Amino acid sequence: MQLPDAEQVFAALTDKLRSAVGRNTALVGIHTGGAWLAERLHRELGLSLPLGTLDISFYRDDFDRIGLHAQVKPSDIPFEVEGACIILVDDVLYTGRTIRAAMNELFDYGRPAAIQLAALIDRGGRELPIAPQFVGAILELPSDQRLALQRSFSGELSLHLYDKTPRGND
Repeated sequence: MQLPDAEQVFAALTDKLRSAVGRNTALVGIHTGGAWLAERLHRELGLSLPLGTLDISFYRDDFDRIGLHAQVKPSDIPFEVEGACIILVDDVLYTGRTIRAAMNELFDYGRPAAIQLAALIDRGGRELPIAPQFVGAILELPSDQRLALQRSFSGELSLHLYDKTPRGND
């Protein structure tokens, strides 16, 4: 299968977000790929509120089944969540469980006025009623395939397809 160019998909996502962000918009990226995207989006969009990041490892509903990811990173929300307009950023949207976990963690920081979702890739396969407001591209992939975002040392993004491992759903 021919995957789209991640840099072109990122540019499309950035264009879609440009008209939707305002002075009081906060971006929160989900580790790891969503955090990479959020860093670049924050810079490209020139947002004034600081960038936030989440590691939802402890909020996953399959934590007892898959265990702790080897590279847990601390969450960092350096702005007031209460009443904020937040755009949650993830790399690949699949079942919706990662987004549910991220929203649960955000609500531990306060009650935002609104949460919108931006995803680089929507690959379908939802298990929860979660839909992105901003998408770079839509791909239909077999359930036994895993799509992963990678970032080079220079910061360039690329997409890679793998056979699914027993780690769990994303």
